[in-house]
Amino acid sequence: MILIWIMSIAFWAAASWFTDTAEPWDAASFWTTVYPAALVLSGILGATFLRFSLMAGAIVMFAQLPVVVASAGASPLLAAGVIYVILLSIPAVVVSWLSGRLRRWCIG
Repeated sequence: MILIWIMSIAFWAAASWFTDTAEPWDAASFWTTVYPAALVLSGILGATFLRFSLMAGAIVMFAQLPVVVASAGASPLLAAGVIYVILLSIPAVVVSWLSGRLRRWCIG
């Protein structure tokens, strides 16, 4: 599970750096590039780490929070960010869980 956290934090740090935003969800390309890439990462991690396939998507999305705090600091708006991350996690959890189930089905 630690490896999932590390990979997820690295993903969001890279997204923040490449989009030149302190908060990844503020990037202009968030909905067209960054979030879909995060869903792909959720699927890959869910299929790779079968034991944590249900949690992988949530970890990917919640890993935005340490990146935001490190780059923009903690503010009262962070509570809204937590709610936002919870909502973003729902599709990511579905993707990671389904990819884990698909891999289990393919393995037999």
